[in-house]
Amino acid sequence: MPKKIADAGFVLDRYDRAILAIVQHDNKTPQRVIAEAVNLSTAAVQRRIAAMEKSGVIAANVAVVDPDVVSATITAIVEVQLKDERAATSDRAKALFRSAPEVQQCFYVTGGISFVLIIVAPSMPAYEGLTRRLFAENELVVHFRTLVALDRVKTGTAIAIP
Repeated sequence: MPKKIADAGFVLDRYDRAILAIVQHDNKTPQRVIAEAVNLSTAAVQRRIAAMEKSGVIAANVAVVDPDVVSATITAIVEVQLKDERAATSDRAKALFRSAPEVQQCFYVTGGISFVLIIVAPSMPAYEGLTRRLFAENELVVHFRTLVALDRVKTGTAIAIP
């Protein structure tokens, strides 16, 4: 899915920021409750949320699923080093990582490695198969290193709103 860029002309005011702080933690919060919390009318909250969705400030409304409930019990942080940093190479790797549903997050980074990925898998054999497909048998990848999470101490999607 192509990344939607927020409308650069959209300016957040204090009401928008207050609304964002609430909906980031629970986007099913009734708009009347949000309106009371930010001291606006329900209609004004509705218009502001719609404008933030249209402009791309609110990129998606999703359900956050507990990995343990759906048997995605292995969480791995993987560092990947590509054979080179040419645009064509990194673009191919980005497309591959985006297409893998097990890749929950993917970051193109600096500092001696090319990517950091957060991967969830149902078992170690499933993870091994994924590493073969994405890394070990991939001519773009020189090296990869896996860190297996012992515990998910904190995960989240909310961004601190100044």
